[in-house]
Parts: sequence; structure tokens; C-alpha cells
Amino acid sequence: MKRKINKIAILTGGGDVPGLNSAMRQVVSRAHRANIEVVGFRRGWGGLANYRIDGDPAWNKQWITELDWGQVRTIDRTGGTFLHTSRTNPAKVREKDMPVHLRKEGIKYPADITDTIVANLEHLEIDALIPIGGDDTLSYGVRLYQEGVKVVAIPKTMDNDVPGTDYCIGFSTCVTRTIA
Repeated sequence: MKRKINKIAILTGGGDVPGLNSAMRQVVSRAHRANIEVVGFRRGWGGLANYRIDGDPAWNKQWITELDWGQVRTIDRTGGTFLHTSRTNPAKVREKDMPVHLRKEGIKYPADITDTIVANLEHLEIDALIPIGGDDTLSYGVRLYQEGVKVVAIPKTMDNDVPGTDYCIGFSTCVTRTIA
């Protein structure tokens, strides 16, 4: 028996490309019609890593936001990603990117904080995660899938080089706007 999806999360990783906000808008629109709650992690995987299970709500609010139709209705009119992005990869966090609450003596860098990411998703009762990004962002999505997290990846890169995809968000704009 399939479990109903009640809550999903979106994040964006890597560099900005046109179409990110449009993709998020469409995900929220579809989820809204299906009565599915949507949250967004600010600053990609970094936002999910900085979320604190027992943290101050004001602290967590800077890393996670509820997304409803009214909030995303017009975001496709601007470029980039209104959730912001980062190049953090929780499987290989550099010392400078390690969230303050996870810093401990003796950690070898780059460090793997996947256990924290999975715990945060479980605490937030996220039924499915939608990472939007390129190879690095989506390869970590595969890692989470292997850990049992439901993941629906949206490929995004102007290089159009995500394995197993025919088309990536940002590619056509790059091709049509590039001047040789």
C-alpha cells in the first residue's frame, strides 16, 4: 500500500540558470492542487545542513520556508533562484562550510554529514525531496535515495551534462544567448 505524500521539500544547488524559479513555481502549483504542503530549503544543501532539530525557530526560519501558491505565483518573472543556492555537498563538507552546531574536535575534512541530513528530513516529516541542480547536487540526491529518502531530481545546468537526461533547465538559454 502506497503512503500518501503530505509534505515535500525543494532546494536548488550550484550556479543560477534561467528557469529555476519557473520550475519551483510549477512544483508548488501542482502540489497545491494535490493538497501537498511544500517547504523550501534556502541555500541548497547548506540550508538543510544548518537546520537544527532542537533549534530556535528564528534560527531555523533563515534556512527553511513554507512555500504556498501566493508566495510563488510571480517568481517566474525574475531570474535566478529566490531560495538562493550553495555549492555545499553534505557528503563532503569543507571545514569553512560546516554548520556551527556540527563542529567538533577531531573531524576530518571533507566530512560526511548525511546522518544529520536524513535526521533533519525525518524530523520535518518530509515525504519527498526535490533537488534542482547539476551533477554534484543530484549525485547527493542519489546518495539520499540510497539512504531511503524519496527523491525526485530536476536536472539544471547550462552544460546539459547530467547523465541520464536529455535536457537540463538552463541549457537552451545558454545556447541561444551565447555569443561566439
